[in-house]
Amino acid sequence: MNHQETLLEGNVSKRKEFVLLDFADVPHLQWFLFVLFLIIYISILVSNGTICLLTKIDPALQSPMYFFLANFSFLEICYVSVTLPRMLMNLATQRRGISLVACATQMYFFFVLGSAECLLLAVMAYDRYVAICNPLHYPLVMSQKVCIQLVTGSWIAGIPFQIGQIYQIFSLPFCGPNQINHFFCDIPPILRLACGDLFLNEMLEFIGVTLYALVPFLLILGSYSKIIFTILKLPSATSRAKAFSTCSSHLMAVVLFFGTAIISYLRPKSSHAEGTDKMLSLFYTILTPMFNPMIYTLRNKDVIMALRKLLCK
Repeated sequence: MNHQETLLEGNVSKRKEFVLLDFADVPHLQWFLFVLFLIIYISILVSNGTICLLTKIDPALQSPMYFFLANFSFLEICYVSVTLPRMLMNLATQRRGISLVACATQMYFFFVLGSAECLLLAVMAYDRYVAICNPLHYPLVMSQKVCIQLVTGSWIAGIPFQIGQIYQIFSLPFCGPNQINHFFCDIPPILRLACGDLFLNEMLEFIGVTLYALVPFLLILGSYSKIIFTILKLPSATSRAKAFSTCSSHLMAVVLFFGTAIISYLRPKSSHAEGTDKMLSLFYTILTPMFNPMIYTLRNKDVIMALRKLLCK
């Protein structure tokens, strides 16, 4: 027994890196996937960057709604840049090793930025609630100072919790295989490689998802239930259509992002098939940031007009 314990301690102490398998199970598609994800990454950078530029230079896009939209677009760029460049490098070089420090850093920024995105979506829902349900108080409630405070709070609110959670995860001993069947360092596949009691880590994961995903989602649903109730009381069909059009893009983004993320992290552990985790993660880490700029530009007349003016210069 002592000899086995010594071997186990040796294996644990030597664990200096993981191997991200990403899409190694389809070796004949590596270059196709590389080109596909490279095009997606460039499109996310260009489209979200364009929204940031438009909201900066166009006088018609200086309201609080577009201030939040600009921050959301910049956040999307940061969010995908945590995972996509590493995945592209792995696909191109076939060298999939990632050190524990790099893995912890990627996980930290992924969840800090993911938490910020959830909170910012809730802020955007609150902005629409005030604009539609209390339009006379809107300039006072959503002042520039308040907007900056709300955005700053969204960006930094997840930092203390995620520092504690990531520290707790990487304080665990890791033994056995070092292969992660995922394309980034996510919490569930990392915990599957850990030894010892995982109760505290699983509780922290549940608390984090509840605080930074489920609660904002419920707040968004509450805001939009009041918005819909207010819209239905409008006397004019034109006014109702305009109000629904203003909110529909935000609702589409919310459904895309929260739907897949909450299913991924809150479903029972017994149903956590590795292939399913990977596919769900593609939706909320890559596909949603790719679709969001199209949703906002195609459903928003002000953004379309600003884009036309920019292209005609």
